[in-house]
Amino acid sequence: MQSFIKQHHTTGLVWSKTGPIAPASLLDSSLVPSAPCVPPPPPPPGPPPVFTEDDSKPQTGNATPQHSALFAQLNQGMGITKGLKHVSDEQKTHKNPNLRSQASPVKNKDPQPVSSLKAAAQKRPPLLELEGKKWRVENFEQKHDLVIEETELKQVVYVFGCNNSTLKVKGKINSIIVDNCKKLGLVFENAVGIVEIINSRGIQLQVLGTVPTISINKTEGCQVYLSKAALSCDIVSAKSSEMNILIPVGEDDYREFPIPEQFKTVWDGSKLVTEPSEIAG
Repeated sequence: MQSFIKQHHTTGLVWSKTGPIAPASLLDSSLVPSAPCVPPPPPPPGPPPVFTEDDSKPQTGNATPQHSALFAQLNQGMGITKGLKHVSDEQKTHKNPNLRSQASPVKNKDPQPVSSLKAAAQKRPPLLELEGKKWRVENFEQKHDLVIEETELKQVVYVFGCNNSTLKVKGKINSIIVDNCKKLGLVFENAVGIVEIINSRGIQLQVLGTVPTISINKTEGCQVYLSKAALSCDIVSAKSSEMNILIPVGEDDYREFPIPEQFKTVWDGSKLVTEPSEIAG
């Protein structure tokens, strides 16, 4: 046996794959290695369910025919358009204006204009009150008798959103700010700080006493009436137009001087020199 194995089975015993199967009675259980007990694998899952339009229950039997029909339609290429209905030139609205007039367009409900909604949201009740050290004058329309009388040196006046109105400030105040107003007349006696006009239009400002600085920013149309005591004040302007300073002449007369809006800048060799343009007057 040893010589036979060395001659015919040099790499060890090889089991035949095509030979007959020996009966179990001839096999010695001691010679056959015992295989581990492995549970059988679970059965493969079935085909996925296919839902139809008329039945919500899954159907598994006709999934393959439906897929085949779908791919058959997709593989038609340009021939898939053969089933579409042909529209003649007489039925096309862009070639027949009469058909356009017959079609009744769908009318939506008229929405409320955006401008009216914005105006309603921004419209607030008028206010004139002292809040701490700040006088708030806000949202007045067509009001020409606004007066602030009991003022102190530490108080400030903030005027916002007033249109076509007139405000008079008595006594000595710290500063005054006019913001986002139109056609506003402001008359004040004395201010120890700045009087500033911002984002406004059509402002008339009159100084009865003294003020050190008047600032005009982003404003269209501003008339400043100075008193004789306020002729030494500084007037600063930026991004504004139609500005005029009125200087008192005599008792009740004024002389008007426009503030330049256009400037010319040149390099003199060491620095930039800016002066009003001759076109601006």
